[in-house]
Amino acid sequence: MATFRARDTSSAVLRSSRSEVWAALTDAALIAKLTPYVTSIAVDGDRWTWRMVSLPVLSISVTPQFTEVMELRPEERIDFHHDPARTEETTAVEGAYVLADHAGGGTEVSIDLQISTRLPLPGLARPAVELVMAQVVKHMGAVFSRNLLAHLGEA
Repeated sequence: MATFRARDTSSAVLRSSRSEVWAALTDAALIAKLTPYVTSIAVDGDRWTWRMVSLPVLSISVTPQFTEVMELRPEERIDFHHDPARTEETTAVEGAYVLADHAGGGTEVSIDLQISTRLPLPGLARPAVELVMAQVVKHMGAVFSRNLLAHLGEA
C-alpha cells in the first residue's frame, strides 16, 4: 500500500452575503447534492462521513468513504480534518474554507484542501495516480463551484 495525494486551492468573490454562503457550505445534504461523485454526507455532531461513487484509478476502482471532524467558526472559517479514530478509512481530506467580506461587496471565499488515499498500488505508480487524482479533484471543484453559484442565484 502506498499513499497518494492531490491538493486544490482556489478563491472567488461571490455577490452573495457571508451568511448565505455560510448556510450553503454548512448544509451537508446540499453539499452532497452540489458535489459530483458524492453520494451522501452523514452528519453525527461535528463528524461528517462522506460517501462517494466508485472511481477508477489505473487498474483498480476505489469507493472512497471518509469521516471529517468539522470545526466551524460561524461565517468566518470551516476547518476539516480526518477523524483520527477512523483508522480503517483509506481516504482522508484535510483543509479549510475561509470567508471574508470583499471590499467591493459580496464575499470572498477561499478553499485549500488536500486529499490523501492509501491504495494497493506500488509507489512507482505515484505520478500516474496523482495525475488522475488531481484531474478528478479539479473537476469536482469546478462542478461544485458552478453548482454553488447556481444555488446562490449567481449563475
